[in-house]
Amino acid sequence: MKLWDKGYTTDNIVDRFTVGKDRILDLKLAKHDVQGNIAHAKMLHKINILTEKELEDILDGLAQIQLTIDNGTFTIEESFEDVHSKIEFELVRLIGDAGKKIHTARSRNDQVLVDLHLYVKEEINNIKTLTKTLFNTLIQLSEKHKKTLIPGYTHMQVAMPSSFGLWFSAYAESLIDDVILLNAAHKISDQNPLGSAAGYGSSFPIDRTMTTELLGFESMKYNVVAAQMSRGKLEKTTAFAIASVAGTISKLSADVCLYMSQNFDFLGFPKELTTGSSIMPHKQNPDVFELMRAKCNKLQNMPSEIMMITNNLTSGYHRDFQLLKENLMDGIDTIKDNLEVTNFMLQHIIIKENILNKEIYDYLYSVEEVNKLVLNGTTFRDAYQKLGKEILEGNFTPEKEVNHTHEGSIGNLCLDEINEKFEKSYL
Repeated sequence: MKLWDKGYTTDNIVDRFTVGKDRILDLKLAKHDVQGNIAHAKMLHKINILTEKELEDILDGLAQIQLTIDNGTFTIEESFEDVHSKIEFELVRLIGDAGKKIHTARSRNDQVLVDLHLYVKEEINNIKTLTKTLFNTLIQLSEKHKKTLIPGYTHMQVAMPSSFGLWFSAYAESLIDDVILLNAAHKISDQNPLGSAAGYGSSFPIDRTMTTELLGFESMKYNVVAAQMSRGKLEKTTAFAIASVAGTISKLSADVCLYMSQNFDFLGFPKELTTGSSIMPHKQNPDVFELMRAKCNKLQNMPSEIMMITNNLTSGYHRDFQLLKENLMDGIDTIKDNLEVTNFMLQHIIIKENILNKEIYDYLYSVEEVNKLVLNGTTFRDAYQKLGKEILEGNFTPEKEVNHTHEGSIGNLCLDEINEKFEKSYL
């Protein structure tokens, strides 16, 4: 069944090419399509397109369809083009001709749009929940290991003293920026496109305010052309937010892979959470974080893929938009999986102690020594040159003491402030 069926058939090769993976992907939209149908039916009843009995029958039929979605028996067979045609078919099968009225004053264009907006709203909330869980884990680890010092690096060279407390809370605070972008994507998705029809409205006296309220949208896309132009922009904005989260996890993963190596040996994981080699019996590889890094790097390319598909399209609907669905849905599933696995792995992290006792980290304290001289009255430039000369001549012997007190430093992590900042951003 195709909603545009006019009594002729398409060749199988055309059908296969144009439908693509929609039957599989649309299963994720099924419950949202039912939700959109319910709101649309109630609105059609209000404007006297549906009788009271027809509305009751439609709502009852949709409730039965929703049950099959909930219990996992809902399928979209090859005889159907998408979720919209399957649900309409089932509705007609269950209640008769009243089901044929459900598409009145609507197009698949705004039908898929409302499904996607509802889907993105829900999934962004799911991503935010997983992000909050990871944030909490990072803050807990920061507090637990705040006194364990590690070297900090610039240009991949030993630079200044850092700590695991500083390292963990850095990634925690970075997640706040990601949440801000997720909130922006959520706000864009929280606009009702239903009623824009094929992109130019309808001659039926539909009530878009009513469907906006019934579907729980904060606002509507008022201009019907603007509503259709949100296809592509919705996916792109969501992709940028996902890419931001992915960027944070990718950098964390890269750090973990580096710090796990024998040359660094800052941290580890139980052997059950690492993988081995087919010929080297000593190996415990960080495969989880290597794959995490790769998957997150792939996610960071998602906005570019979406832009390349949509950046030269004129206003109005184009079938090109269909290709965005797979990118978006795969990206959402991948970032949720990555957040969950990252949190799981960090809950089992093993932190090594006394890392800075190695001689190779002596130069970490050069800045501390310069600062001590300055505090005792030497100008910074003279102190810098004095320490530089000692280091070049091999006469530098550091006092391995660190006294950082300013906000956000090793000795003052500001974890409460970071927590408060996250809570304000999370709303």
